[in-house]
Amino acid sequence: MVTLSPVDIFLILSYFAAVLFVGFRSARTTTASAADYLLGGRSLTLPVFVMTLVSTWYGGILGVGEFTYRYGISNWVVQGIPYYVFAAVFAVFLAKKIRSTNLYSIPDKLHDAYDRKTAILGAILTFILMSPAPYVLMLAVLLNILFGWNMVASVVVIAVVALSYMYAGGFRSDVATDILEFVLMFAGFMVIIPFAIHHYGGMEFLERHLPAPHLLWNGGHSAQYLLVWFFIALWTFVDPAFHQRCYAAKDARTAQRGILVSILFWFLFDSMTLTAGLYARAALPDLSQPMMSYPLLAEAVLPPVAKGLFYIGLLATIMSTLNTLGFVSAQTLGRDIILRAKRADLRADQNSPLAVRYTKIGLIAAFILSVILDFLLPSVVEMWYTIGTVVIPGLLVPVIAGYFPKLHIASRYAFFSMLFGWTTSSCWLIAGHFGNHYPLGIEPMYPGLLVSLIFWIVGKIRR
Repeated sequence: MVTLSPVDIFLILSYFAAVLFVGFRSARTTTASAADYLLGGRSLTLPVFVMTLVSTWYGGILGVGEFTYRYGISNWVVQGIPYYVFAAVFAVFLAKKIRSTNLYSIPDKLHDAYDRKTAILGAILTFILMSPAPYVLMLAVLLNILFGWNMVASVVVIAVVALSYMYAGGFRSDVATDILEFVLMFAGFMVIIPFAIHHYGGMEFLERHLPAPHLLWNGGHSAQYLLVWFFIALWTFVDPAFHQRCYAAKDARTAQRGILVSILFWFLFDSMTLTAGLYARAALPDLSQPMMSYPLLAEAVLPPVAKGLFYIGLLATIMSTLNTLGFVSAQTLGRDIILRAKRADLRADQNSPLAVRYTKIGLIAAFILSVILDFLLPSVVEMWYTIGTVVIPGLLVPVIAGYFPKLHIASRYAFFSMLFGWTTSSCWLIAGHFGNHYPLGIEPMYPGLLVSLIFWIVGKIRR
C-alpha cells in the first residue's frame, strides 16, 4: 500500500475522468463503417501516428521496472536495442508495403497471400500474441496498491474505463486517448528522476549500492538467454498494432517516417525508465515483489502532487497499450476468426457492418479471457516470454514472406510452416516445464523457428 494525499487522489480520479471524456468525445465522430470503426478512416497524420505508436508500444511499465530491478542495465540490451533495430528494419522494408495494400489486419494479408485456412490459423496466433492480459494485470495491481481494491474491484474499474469508450468509438477513441496518454507518460517520469537524484545523489550512489552485475551490459546472463530476447524482439515484424497503425496512416510515407521518429521517443523514454529502475534497486534492495519497484520508489522520494502526477504517468503508460491490445484482440477474434470462418471470402466485403458488430462482441470476450490468463500466470515478464516464445515462430516466416512476392510459397506449406513452428515451440516449452530444463538445453523459440523455416524452404523448392 502507498499513501496518497487528497490532492493526489483528486489528480488520479481526474485522469480517469479525462480519459473517459476524450474517449467518448471521439466516439461521436465514429461511423458504422468498418473502415472508420477499425482504422479511423485511414487518416493518421505524422504527429498523431507517432504519439499513438509510441504510447501503444510501451505499456509494460511495471514489467520494465521488474526486469531493471532484477538485472540492471541489461534491460536496455534485451528490451530496448533489439526493438529499435527491428523497428527500423520494419520501417525501411515493410511499412510502405503494408500501407499500400489497403487491408485491415495481418490475417487479411495471410488470406490474400495464401488462403482462408492459413488466415484463420494466423488470426488465432495473433489473438494469443495480442492478449491484453499482462496490462490488465498491471493495472489491477496498480489500483490495488493505490486504493487497496481487490482484484475483482480493480478489474471492474478497468472494464468500465477502458472498454466502454472503445466499444462506442473503436479506433478513433483509441487514438484520441493515446495522444493524452503520450503526454502524461513522459511527464510522469520527468517528475521522479530529479527527485531521486536530489534524494540519493548521482552516479556515485548507484555505483556504491547496485550489485556488480546490474552495471554489466549482459546482467550476468548467458549468451543464449540474451539471444532469445533478441529473437523475441522479432515480435515487431508480426505485431498487429504496428500493422494496424500502418494501415491507418494517411499514406505510405507517413507510416515509414512515423516509425523512424517513434524510435527516438522510445530511446528517450527507455533512458528515463532505466534510470528510475536503477534508483529503485539501489535504494530499496530487499523488495519481495520487484514489479512494485517504481511505485515504492515514488513512495520514498515524491511529495504530494508530484506523486499523483507520477502515478498518472504509470497509469497512462499501461492504459494506452491496454486500449490498443484490447481492440486488436477484439477485431482479431470477432472479425478475423469468427466472421472469416462464417463467410467464404471476407475480402469481397471488407467494409461490411458485420465486422463492427463482431468486433464489439470480441471486446467483451477478449477481456474475459485476459482475466482468466491473469489468474493462471500472474507474472508480466513470464507472460511476455511465454507468449512471444511460442507464437512468434509460427507467425514470423509466413507473414514476412507474404509481403514479398518472390518469397511466396504454396498455401499448404505456409499453413504447415505456421502450424508446426508454433506447435514445436509450444511442445518444447511444455517439456522444459515438466522436465525442469529444456531438451538439449535449447530455448523453445529456436526449434520452432527452425521447423517453420524448413517448411518454407521445402515449399519454396517445390514451387
